[in-house]
Amino acid sequence: MSDYINQLIQFKKETDQHLKEELLPFWLDRCKDETNGGFITHFDKDGKDTGEDEKSTLGQARCVYSFSAAHRAGHGGGKCLEYAKHGVDFLLEKMWDKEHQGFFWTTNRAGDVAIDEKIMYGHSFAIYSLSEYTLASGDPRGLEYAEKCFDLLQKYAADTMYGGYYEMFHRDWRLKGPGAAGGDRKTLDVHMHLMEAFTTLYECSGKEVHRRKLLEVIDILIKKIIHPKYLTGVPQFTIDWKVAPQIKFDIIWGWDRFSDDGVKAEAEDNTSYGHNVEFAWLLMHAMEIAKIPFETYRNVIQQQFDHALADGIDWEFGGVYVEGSHAGDVYDREKEFWQNGEMLIALLQACIVFGPEKYLPVYENVHRFVFDKMINHSIGEWTPLLTRQGEPIWEHMSHSWKINYHSIRAMVQSLERMKTLIG
Repeated sequence: MSDYINQLIQFKKETDQHLKEELLPFWLDRCKDETNGGFITHFDKDGKDTGEDEKSTLGQARCVYSFSAAHRAGHGGGKCLEYAKHGVDFLLEKMWDKEHQGFFWTTNRAGDVAIDEKIMYGHSFAIYSLSEYTLASGDPRGLEYAEKCFDLLQKYAADTMYGGYYEMFHRDWRLKGPGAAGGDRKTLDVHMHLMEAFTTLYECSGKEVHRRKLLEVIDILIKKIIHPKYLTGVPQFTIDWKVAPQIKFDIIWGWDRFSDDGVKAEAEDNTSYGHNVEFAWLLMHAMEIAKIPFETYRNVIQQQFDHALADGIDWEFGGVYVEGSHAGDVYDREKEFWQNGEMLIALLQACIVFGPEKYLPVYENVHRFVFDKMINHSIGEWTPLLTRQGEPIWEHMSHSWKINYHSIRAMVQSLERMKTLIG
């Protein structure tokens, strides 16, 4: 048996043990809101409920996705599917806008609407999670509401002049204003997540219109969103796809990574190593589902990996840096949970597609950092942000932007790829 197979067997053992004995139990033991429905998603460094009186479409949908995907991959002994249904019930009963359609952005724990706006980031995850739920359960409600969301996007959010999708709307689907309101911006983040959402929607429905819109959003990502020279992801754009400074939105994600003035340093020349390889593996999955020949985007995928490996991997302390320039300089050497989780999946996918010789040693680097430094094994979840050396900066186990989507998905998807590689 080759050395790399032995390595993979050990990595698989660690990954399986963490998922089944630490990560899934963390969530199954504490997130189900038996009183109000849906999920509690705010936990402190000790895994205790912080009492935050908020539920977001994003957080609820991500939990539905995680439990559905875990069940579909054979984990949880049926309990994960029970939890996914519990989450879908809350989304449809409390967070769906019966007057204007679509999902409200946030409610309180009881399900009373707090922020009634319609945000594409949330709707991308609604489509993704509800499609995954129907694939896992056979319950037609998931696909029904995923398709309703998809149709709303085509009606209100699709930009028929410049391509892609507007992202920030009032409750009645009027586009929000410019600047911090976000009505004059388009982002890599939303369009990448629409790609993963449309992939799973098409996998679930088999409808040609879903495949066609998937191909359209891939085309936008390739032709408008990645850097024309370096083929790395550019974060933020104007409506007509000119590169724009990264500003902080009123309804935002990643807010803690911005400066006080709401504009990111090196705003027009930064790219995320984690986002780039996440895009690469999600694109490969989309190509598989939509039956697009691999050679179509081989060069783009290879460049995403090469850039991340050249500059994004810390060979001294392990793990993945947050971000740097398209040309190569590293700007932020801290280590964030989601980039490292996405890198695990992506590197195993690269081992399958391009061979393990180049990519397995890099996987080992990131795996060891995640398992030795990032996972809080005594609690069961991942520490959200570490110094370059691996010391905790933020210690909470979960809030609206840090749920279980990256951690559970990283383990579930990694195990599937390890099985393929081990044979």
